[in-house]
Amino acid sequence: MTQEHPITPPPELVQQWLEELYGGPVSVISPFDQRVLIAAAQWGADIELEACCEWVKSKQTYWAHDELRATRRPKPPSLKEQALKELTWVDKHLNMPLHNHCTAIHTIRRALEQLPDNE
Repeated sequence: MTQEHPITPPPELVQQWLEELYGGPVSVISPFDQRVLIAAAQWGADIELEACCEWVKSKQTYWAHDELRATRRPKPPSLKEQALKELTWVDKHLNMPLHNHCTAIHTIRRALEQLPDNE
């Protein structure tokens, strides 16, 4: 599973950068140009985050630099967490009064909750 980077420039800004790069209006944005510009913006954001974390660490403040990194670049939910979330949705939205339905969902939930988070 891929996670969308929390720093993604809006299409208008990508358009502006391409116009600056090519020296004029750009009517069609190639997917390659778009990916390169977005990757560059994300790289810069990640470098800035690391610099902020190092600065916080050097100040030895009451809050840890790891918390800053975790807050600004959260890890995607594990497959187990995703499955439990989906199972909760199914459990709430299936209006089936069948005993087997409830038993199956609860059995699957208990099994998933016992699995370690490996992602």
